[in-house]
Amino acid sequence: MNSKRYKREAEHGGSWYQSDPDDLNKDLSGYLQKAEIDQNFSGKSPPIARGIIAPHAGFSYSGPTAGYAYNGLKSALEKGWQGTVLVLHPSHHVYLEGCAISGATSLETPLGDLSVDDSLRSELLNTGEFTVMDKETDENEHSGEMQYPFIAKTFLDSAVEASNLLVLPIMVGAISTAQESHFGRVLSKFVARKNVFTVISSDFCHWGARFGYTPTKPPGQIITSGSKEIYEYIEWMDHLGMDHIASQEPGAFAKYIKQYKNTICGRHPIAVYLSALNENTKNGSEKVRIDFVKYAQSSHAKTMRDSSVSYASAISRKVA
Repeated sequence: MNSKRYKREAEHGGSWYQSDPDDLNKDLSGYLQKAEIDQNFSGKSPPIARGIIAPHAGFSYSGPTAGYAYNGLKSALEKGWQGTVLVLHPSHHVYLEGCAISGATSLETPLGDLSVDDSLRSELLNTGEFTVMDKETDENEHSGEMQYPFIAKTFLDSAVEASNLLVLPIMVGAISTAQESHFGRVLSKFVARKNVFTVISSDFCHWGARFGYTPTKPPGQIITSGSKEIYEYIEWMDHLGMDHIASQEPGAFAKYIKQYKNTICGRHPIAVYLSALNENTKNGSEKVRIDFVKYAQSSHAKTMRDSSVSYASAISRKVA
């Protein structure tokens, strides 16, 4: 990894999502509109969104779920928010012991390029805690890229001047619980800034032999004749993790991951975010509430030959 700047190309366009602008715009509009109809906030408008958790699989699988999260960013823009979207995403292709910031000057999407916040990047690099991704590492990783078309769509549909909307991706590596807490403290003051909106990129349980993860019951429990279907167990286990995330207790989430070994690929970005929120709550700089707004599975696993990936969307809103 080095500090050479580059334009990040949309490496997964045409395979993980539509590369044609009109087709992609149609897909994203559909996801957002369906979610908006389902959420249909009646009465008092909810507090402004400050961040989201969104999935990152191919849009034909996770797009409908991600739409529920991105209505949070959409509503913030409608309420006049402008600034930088900080994207915390995991690493699937390189081993990283810390956190690396994208070295890109812009992020290509079929709906238009996103400008990277070089000023915020410099601030973070000046802490001495981050390295910089190179172009190949950045473009190979899909977990960040799958957020960019949604971000571009919400930016495009807003009335905010494009020059006032920026993005900064950070790849979170395979870090320890102690490192999660450390990076959370480092990032906390940036997450609390009113002009920063945080996106956490994560899918949930990856179940099946091809993922090397096939539990059918909680650890230590005996299967009985009344046992649930495999997909029902997966849903129960995912929701248990979602409850720990919503409670904003990093330690409880860490214990959950250790006990169930749930293959939540964005567990490290999630834990860093929870630690940042925890620090901000303690020092009184900001307090948010996390609500999960959608959950889905790619398919319903019923036999040991099956496989599935779970998707969950959450919105963090400022507590008045």
